Amino acid sequence: MKKRIAIIMTVVLALAGLRIQAQDAMFSQYYANPLYLNPAFAGTNVCPRIALHFRDQWPAAPGTFMTYTASYDEHFDKISGGVGVLLFGDRAGEGGIINTYTASAMYSFKLKVAKKFNMRFALQATYEYRGLNWDALTFPDMIDPKYGFIYQTSEQQPDKLAIHSFDMAAGFLGYTPHLYFGVAAHHIVPVFNAKGFISNGLENPYDYRPVKWTAHVGGYFDLKRKSKKETSFGDISISPNFIFQHQQNFNYFSEGCYFNFYPFTVGLWLRHGLTYKGEQFVGVDTLGNAITQPISYHNMDAFIVMFGVEYEWFKVAYSYDVTISKLANYTGGSHEVSLQFLLPCPNKRKAIKDLNCPSF
Repeated sequence: MKKRIAIIMTVVLALAGLRIQAQDAMFSQYYANPLYLNPAFAGTNVCPRIALHFRDQWPAAPGTFMTYTASYDEHFDKISGGVGVLLFGDRAGEGGIINTYTASAMYSFKLKVAKKFNMRFALQATYEYRGLNWDALTFPDMIDPKYGFIYQTSEQQPDKLAIHSFDMAAGFLGYTPHLYFGVAAHHIVPVFNAKGFISNGLENPYDYRPVKWTAHVGGYFDLKRKSKKETSFGDISISPNFIFQHQQNFNYFSEGCYFNFYPFTVGLWLRHGLTYKGEQFVGVDTLGNAITQPISYHNMDAFIVMFGVEYEWFKVAYSYDVTISKLANYTGGSHEVSLQFLLPCPNKRKAIKDLNCPSF
């Protein structure tokens, strides 16, 4: 019965396109996937950086979500900024009912404000493809009470099984040797003809997808360091961080800290949300006007444990989301793996970081 309910819910989301419009995919290793967090991170490593990411969300639940990204970025002095490319893939539903793929290109302009304070301003352009795998869908009329799913459905396949759209994002980043902060906005332009797979022909062809706002702030502090020029075994540092994300009625708060004992890193995060449910009528004032108050729901989402290893040009990390909400007994948590390759600069530029921030 639980499996049937999950299948029906996935079908509804697939046909209406609601999940993709309401909330973007979320990662737990925020800084191991920097271009996804904020396009202004493009070029902050100075030399070429390649990042690979995979997330398996709620593996114990039917119709799990699998999400993966691949990115490349580098800083170029000739254009006073960094460029980056981000590829994104998301498979939703059992058998991949909804498949989403995006390709993004971004440019991050660097502005040196003071000797120890820099800013970056970024723009990102994205092409998105969403496809509906009709053959993976199951319907109630396919079920035999004794033998299960053995019949052909009478449901009509929609004419539109793929949606192509264009999107844009913008970001800002400010940083000193020890502190950094930034803001990013995704889906800042209306998308033409990018609604669900079934349309009544009367709706507005422009999809005003909810803007995803991200604000982040953190610090990076050395507790023990043998050399200022290079990282050595046994160097110790700590990095506290806070991230806030808002999209439509969803608000997520993430507080965390990284503990580094080179080449090892341990990260601990707490993610919780505040969902706006609407307005509740509580009475009228002396003029007869209705008085309402907002209704919101606070949800303790997950406790995140991360372990990473880095050595010179290579970094790898694994994290696990321990679900602490009411769904704790049904999700199986979430698994996430990241790989990063820090390549040497193609010329005589100094191979030093432009920004000191966490690796994972």
